[in-house]
Parts: sequence; structure tokens; C-alpha cells
Amino acid sequence: MARVTELAAEDNPRAVVIGGGPAGLMAAEMLGRAGVPSLIAEAKPSLGRKLLMAGKSGLNLTKDEPFEPFLAAYGGSAGWLAPMLRAFGPEQVQDWARGLGQMVFTGSTGRVFPEAMKASPLLRAWLARLEGLGVTWRTRWRWTGWQGEALAFDTPEGAVNLRPEVVVLALGGASWSRLGSDGAWAGQLAAQEVALAPFAASNVGLRVDWSAMMRARYGSPIKGVRFSAGGLSSRGEAVISDRGLEGGGLYPLTPALRSGAPLTVDLLPDLSLEVVAERLARPRGKTSLSNHLRKALKLDPVRMALVMEFGRPLPESAVALARRLKALPIHHSGLRPMEEAISTAGGVRRAALDADLMLTALPGVYCAGEMLDWEAPTGGYLLTGCLATGRWAGRAAAARLVD
Repeated sequence: MARVTELAAEDNPRAVVIGGGPAGLMAAEMLGRAGVPSLIAEAKPSLGRKLLMAGKSGLNLTKDEPFEPFLAAYGGSAGWLAPMLRAFGPEQVQDWARGLGQMVFTGSTGRVFPEAMKASPLLRAWLARLEGLGVTWRTRWRWTGWQGEALAFDTPEGAVNLRPEVVVLALGGASWSRLGSDGAWAGQLAAQEVALAPFAASNVGLRVDWSAMMRARYGSPIKGVRFSAGGLSSRGEAVISDRGLEGGGLYPLTPALRSGAPLTVDLLPDLSLEVVAERLARPRGKTSLSNHLRKALKLDPVRMALVMEFGRPLPESAVALARRLKALPIHHSGLRPMEEAISTAGGVRRAALDADLMLTALPGVYCAGEMLDWEAPTGGYLLTGCLATGRWAGRAAAARLVD
């Protein structure tokens, strides 16, 4: 039988944070600021791996916009996340980054980035701050659940059991197994009768079976359009690939697309239906209809390719054709696999938590970040949500010990 190390009572940390991503690091910071040193247990060889991955595309920290539209991006979870996001929303995230010596700027779409356009300087400064607050960490420590009342870990030194007074779980979703977010924790919480929602892909591309004609367009961005599905709409870009469509313009529609809502694209969102119809009604003489579209509406080759792929046969009536171009149906075969998703929906249900994000079935155990059952589009909302819930859970865990 394998030997299990049980620490003496005086050697057990008072607080353990499981998961070294943004939510876990923020929870540890809040514990440290309250005078409660904590131990971060991370299954992977280093901390902040998803943060570093996000930094490869510039590290979009948050979205600089009024609070109400910002909150609305969280959809059905906006109500219960609102207090956490009010306490640590776009302004506070920017101030936090500046406090770590990382100046930020706001792009033309309202997205906020560090001036360095990468995550490593911010992460280094954050870890140095945490160390100064008495936070320690262990990597390659994989949590395997509970043994009685103890937290059990597989570590390079063998099995270790810890008995902290409070625990913050910040274990991520189920779409980045190579970075540590594999959803394996769901079985451990289910065994404790914690209510969970099934995982589902979010912020993910679509499968599209393109015709041979579209091969020349692989890698091309679709610009200047508006995508719509199930009452949701998004103005942003998508990219045509050999596997289908992907990109930030589609990701906010994932909840509707996941439920089977049809997808349409407005190829001319800056022109009204009436203006499009009027331009199409102009005499075209011997010009072909496709050339007439290019000239009258200035459709670029990528948008024209979409018209040829999904719009034929093209209506002859100017009004009917205008309607087609303003709501072109995009036929697809569903979402790409969860492993390709940027994030996941599902996880710990709101009903399993109290207002402090503590599991009602496990007093003293808090949850934060993407393992909670909420979803948000890319564009800074995901990272802000993880930071805000990590902060909320960490403060509540600290208050349980300090009060």
C-alpha cells in the first residue's frame, strides 16, 4: 500500500487554493491581504498557464464599456454575478494591472490590453506580490478528492493529505486539458453530492462542409458583417477555415447555436434593407447579377463567396435579394468539439452555492472561476469574470477565518 504523508496539525496551511489560474491566484491574493497565508496547489508544472496562453494574442484583460452592457454579456448568469462584477469590473481590473506595473490601453473596440501585449510581465509581478503576502505554491500537485475530511493530492513526493480550515477550488472548465482544465474535478464534487451542470462547449467555432469552390478562401477573414442567431447578434470578424468558421464575431452566439438556433449573417449591416434594395433595383443592362452585386454594393470577394455558397439560387427581385443579403443563412453541422473551445459552460450550479460562493454541502469550501456554471464571450469578459469570482471567494474564505 502506498505511503500517505499526513502533515502535523501545526504544519497544515490554514487556507489551500487548488488551481493556479487567474481565479486561484486572485483568491490567494485576497487571503494574503487579509493576513491569511495560503498554499496554492497546481497540477501542472507552473502557474498561470492559461493566462500565458491568452497572452499570445495580446492578453485581453477586460472590456472598457458602461457597466450595464458589460454585465449583459454574461447572459442568464448576469444577475448572480452582478455583485462580484460591480466590486471588480472593468475599471478595477485596469487599476489592478497598473498596480502590478503594467500600463494598459484601450483599443478601438473597447478591449483593454497591457501595453506590453503579453502576459509574462504581469504574471511575474503578480507572483512576486503573492510571495510578499506569504503565499506559497506547489506544482505538480494533483488534487484527487477527499479522504475523510482531508484533501488528497498526488505529488512528485507521493500522496499527501492536507487539512486546511478553508479551501478555494479554482479548477477551470473542461476545454483545455493540456493546460490543466480537464473537468476531472466534476467526479470528485459529484461524489460529495454537489449539484453540477453538464459541460458544454462555449466560444467555439462551427463545423461547415464547404464546397470545393470555397477552398480558395481558407484562411480569409469575413469583415464588416453582423452575425445573428436566436435573438443574439454580434458584429465582428470570423475566419473561413478548412474545418468551418471560427472567430470572435461568432463566439457570443454560442449559447443560441448550441441550442440549435439557425445562423444568419447580415453582409451589409451599415445599409438599411431599403437602401440595399434601391441599389439593386438600378438598371444593370447586360452585366451579370454577380457583377451587379459587386458594383452596386461593393461586396468584397469573401462576402461574394458566401453569397455564392449559401445564397443561390439568387432571387431576381431586388427586394427579395436585399432580404437574402441582409439575412444570409449559414448552413453548418454544429459546434466544433469541446476540446477546441476557448471556454465551457456548465460546472458547479448556482443552487449549490451560497452568496459567498461557498458550497452549501461542504462548509468552508469555496468555488471560483470557470468551474462555476456561467459563460461569457471573449473580449475581456471571461478573464474579468474569473478575477472577480476569485476575488469574491478569496475574501469570503478569509472572512471565515478572521471574523
